[in-house]
Amino acid sequence: MKYLIVLTDGAADRPVEALGGKTPLQTANMPNINQLAQHSEVGLVKTIPDGMSPGSDAANLSVMGYDPKVYHTGRSPLEAVSMGIHMSKTDVAFRCNLVTLTKEEPYEEKTIIDHSAGDITSQEAAQLIQAVNEKLSTDNIRFYPGFSYRHAMIVHDGRTDFTLTPPHDILTRKIRDYLPPDDEKTGFILDMMKKSYEILQDHPVNRARREKGLNTADSIWIWGQGRKPKLSSFSEKYGVNGAVISAVDLIKGIGLCAGLDSIDVEGATGTLHTNYEGKCQAAIQAFRQGKDFVYIHLEAPDECSHQGDMEGKIQCLELIDEKITGPLKAYLDSTGEDYKLMVVPDHPTPLALRTHSSEEVPFVLYDSRKDSKGQENSYSEASGAKGLYFSTGYQLTDYFFKG
Repeated sequence: MKYLIVLTDGAADRPVEALGGKTPLQTANMPNINQLAQHSEVGLVKTIPDGMSPGSDAANLSVMGYDPKVYHTGRSPLEAVSMGIHMSKTDVAFRCNLVTLTKEEPYEEKTIIDHSAGDITSQEAAQLIQAVNEKLSTDNIRFYPGFSYRHAMIVHDGRTDFTLTPPHDILTRKIRDYLPPDDEKTGFILDMMKKSYEILQDHPVNRARREKGLNTADSIWIWGQGRKPKLSSFSEKYGVNGAVISAVDLIKGIGLCAGLDSIDVEGATGTLHTNYEGKCQAAIQAFRQGKDFVYIHLEAPDECSHQGDMEGKIQCLELIDEKITGPLKAYLDSTGEDYKLMVVPDHPTPLALRTHSSEEVPFVLYDSRKDSKGQENSYSEASGAKGLYFSTGYQLTDYFFKG
């Protein structure tokens, strides 16, 4: 028996006026997934527990079968694991974004324009994080380069008893109301963020980006603190040998902490222009090499939503259908082996909000041993609302594996 989850990050949405009151899932041309839905169980699942922030960390833990209320310790430690950073029990990891801010005002009065600094390349970002580390690291604090705009800060013997705001939650807003307080807990974070602006402004990388008309990486933005989690073994939990495929350190880290392999794909960017074919072939190769389970994560719908890019969101949904779901189903059909395939978002990222929300998300669950032929189902919020309902993501995953 083989198992495949295609995770379309942030694909769920709200009705969009420009789309005639439809959502991107209802609008996108997805013949493979929608045909699959006609032979599948569909429904809605609540991946974000009440009282928790609708982040990809909690949501993907939920879809991977782990109760976020039990296992969630913060986003950044999961990313740090993926980056190969050793963490002691008392270390605290923070996400360190490179962000674009307005230029003229004092730091506190600036507006955040772009949480990803124009999807800055990893090569450019590494130079900037190195500059920050050289100026701001101490015996207890160190910065580590990651992928694109996503990086890490590790604080030895740190604390986590405070709240920091994700930058993608405050796009186009003045940052003054969302900066860390200048107190004994978080004053050092505010100080480093402000100093980073002075370090990065005239860096050669930013000068070159400015000349090309690209968004510059003006400042670090620190958030997502947490200690290293202890996830139970995925293979012991579900009796499968599996792997995750993603361009995002968070997803890789969850997989590694759960004992799954993490497969890197050249050209996988986490954006609209990712290497869809490469991810598909990596999944096929993993199955051929004996994996029972593959969790293939596509970040692009979420990134397009954060940018307010409606056309891009629809386009990447269509590419996921054409270049991921269709070929993978065709491969699994060709093996003659029984399999289950589920397509599901982790959380909604409504275009109107340009950030995550906590509503239920739709899923399509196909079992090759069953045939619900003739169902008028589709991969959409409206269709899901007519089907099954799961109050937690991990209950849906239990159902996916165990029935």
